[in-house]
Amino acid sequence: MEVDRKEALRYLGYGRQEADGQTLQLLEEVAAELERSSSPKSIYQEYACKVQGDRVEVGALSVTSSSLARNLEGCVRAVVLAATIGRAADLMIKRYSVSNLAKAAIAQAAGAAYIESYVDEAEDEIRTGAHGRGLYLRPRFSPGYGDFPLECQKDIFAMLECSKRIGVTLTEGNLMMPSKSVTALIGLAPQEPEGCPLHACSQCAHTGCGFRREEG
Repeated sequence: MEVDRKEALRYLGYGRQEADGQTLQLLEEVAAELERSSSPKSIYQEYACKVQGDRVEVGALSVTSSSLARNLEGCVRAVVLAATIGRAADLMIKRYSVSNLAKAAIAQAAGAAYIESYVDEAEDEIRTGAHGRGLYLRPRFSPGYGDFPLECQKDIFAMLECSKRIGVTLTEGNLMMPSKSVTALIGLAPQEPEGCPLHACSQCAHTGCGFRREEG
């Protein structure tokens, strides 16, 4: 697996603007180091999914969230996922923050792109298994998006035993360490959606979605 250079540049703010040669060279150096040093790990588990109004129940997780309910409407099952690329990105950001601020910013962007690519791979695996059972995936949805409370990280961590199984822990503010880690719910529905069920792409973590559009 490789760092998606194009996505890293997007995180750096080079949407429609061409990056200069020095930035591209630094990105290549940082991405290569990150690829060598990272240790990606993931875990996921499938549960029954029930949506009633704004109330969502997925396994032991029970939460009121209109945005999550909208995303999971019509789903009969849901996958709870956690993934990380390990501590390498955090260590690089800390080291370069002292010696090279440009590289620190690039390490931040490259780490974000890398974890997204890794979660995309895990999602592809889930999709293959779901399609074999006639089920279709909804866009993955993470705590902190829309009105899905960040506090639900605790439930996800308990359900998947994240600390024990992939080495990711939670801070008192429910942020993950290592920071380049992701948790998400992915709904499985018996019918393929005609479009994205979310009102705004900013609510969704799936940057590679075919329905995605630029906002802002």
